[in-house]
Order: sequence, then C-alpha cells, then structure tokens
Amino acid sequence: MELLDGKIASKAIKDTLTLKVAQLIAEGKKIPHLAAVLIGNNGASETYVGAKVKACAEIGYRSTLVKLEDTISENRLLSVIEELNNDPDVDGILVQLPLPKHISDEKVIDAIHPSKDVDGFHPENVGRLVQGLPSYIPATPHGILLLLEHYKIDTRGMHAVVVGRSNIVGRPMSILLSSNTNPGNCTVTICHSQTRNMAELCRQADIIVAALGKPEFITASMVKKGAIVIDVGITRVPDATKKSGFALKGDVKFDEVAPLCSYITPVPGGVGPMTIAALMKNTLTACEERNGNE
Repeated sequence: MELLDGKIASKAIKDTLTLKVAQLIAEGKKIPHLAAVLIGNNGASETYVGAKVKACAEIGYRSTLVKLEDTISENRLLSVIEELNNDPDVDGILVQLPLPKHISDEKVIDAIHPSKDVDGFHPENVGRLVQGLPSYIPATPHGILLLLEHYKIDTRGMHAVVVGRSNIVGRPMSILLSSNTNPGNCTVTICHSQTRNMAELCRQADIIVAALGKPEFITASMVKKGAIVIDVGITRVPDATKKSGFALKGDVKFDEVAPLCSYITPVPGGVGPMTIAALMKNTLTACEERNGNE
C-alpha cells in the first residue's frame, strides 16, 4: 500500500507555479490575482479561505479577501461580484460555499464571469467540460487528476466507481475519469443514495472515489484487493481525546481499508491540498488567458 500524499504532490505543483511567477515578474508581465469572497463566520469556510490566501502568498500571487456579513442581501452580493468582474486586475474570483440560506447559490455562481470562474462551477465551464473543450475544471476533481498524474498512475481501462453525485465533485469527477485522457479512459459507475447493491459495485472497482460526506462509509467489505481509493470526504466527528474536541474523518474507514489498497489518500493531507493546488493552477491560466502571457 502506498499513500497518495497530497502535501508532497501539491508542493511540487506550487513550486512550479512559484517559478512561473518569478518568470512573469522578470519579464515585466502581470502576476495572477485571486479574489476570495467570504460571507459570515463559518469556521470551516474561514479555514478553507485562509488556506487559499496563504497559498497565494507562498506562490507570489496577489490575493484579495472580501469579508461580508451573513446578513448581506443577495442583490448586494451580486453587486460585489459584478465589481470584481469589472476589475481588470482581478483574474480569478471564488465565492466560498455554503452561502446563507437567503442567497441563491445558483444566482451567485451564474454571476461570476466564466473567464474568472476559477472554481469551475459556472454553467459555461461545466458545458465545456462535458464537451471535452478547454475549461476551468472544478478544483477538487482537477486536484485528484493532478494527484494521480504526480504518482504516474495509468488509469486506462480501469473501472472507476464514484460514490456521490454533487456538481462540485461527483459529477465532474465521473466526466473526467471517462474522458479520452490519462488520467482518464475509465469505465465509470456513479453511486448515490438510491443505488442498489452499492457494496457489490464498489467491490468491482479498480478506483473508488468516495465523495458523499458520510464519515467512514466505505469499509473493507466494499473494497477489492489492489484497489485505488481516493477519499474526498472530511467531517468533524466529536472526539473527547482530542484537544480540539473533534477528529477529522474521511468517507473511508482508513485503518481497515488501507491494507487492501495499492494506493489510498489520507485524511487530512490527501485531496485537500490538491484542491488548493488545482485552484492555483486555474488562477494562473485565467491570468495568462486574460493578459496574453501565454
């Protein structure tokens, strides 16, 4: 069993991006600028956005953090996004989800200009992804592909089972794994809450991508020997033995599944760092495409 270490792989990507920024500076060209919008005081969201802002600083990007109260009106938030769309210095925009209940996720995602949609959620980018055209790929699925690529895992002809069908991870992951690329060229099955015989389907999988948000849902009885297991989930579970009062658990019961695997991602330290690395790559691409730095 080998760990797919997202910390190692993401560092390699960020090191490459750092060199690219140094080159842009040396050539007198614009460096990438990411604007992150954070609404309210959700602890997990603050942590995620903080990690993205920190990554920008490490690589040499500019970043702007727009913090807004959770009482902000939907119209006002849409106005803030429009201001960022119209700011020629901003290359990428992300609005951290989840949003307050009175604000429509769909309206906010649609409001971000596709050329600045580095999260890859805008319908135009999703449509281009489905058609196999150049697009901004959602950061978590993109990060998983980059992780498989870093470890030189050839996925051609494999049977991949994606557990979860969200627009953020499950659906785009299934499209990417079935695409005529490497990583890719898999036969893909999507499982969800209405799937019958899920355990049986998972046992057939060469690759399992667990992205359903239920801690330790995937157990040893669902995994065949030699499988590659990618754990996207990360949930805070109460744990009195921890100083924080909670432990972080993935969707996979790691201790019993890991011995069966050829490769497996840890939680934390697996997919999470790769999500940020992929977001950084998207932001560089946005900068290059908008400013003719290619």
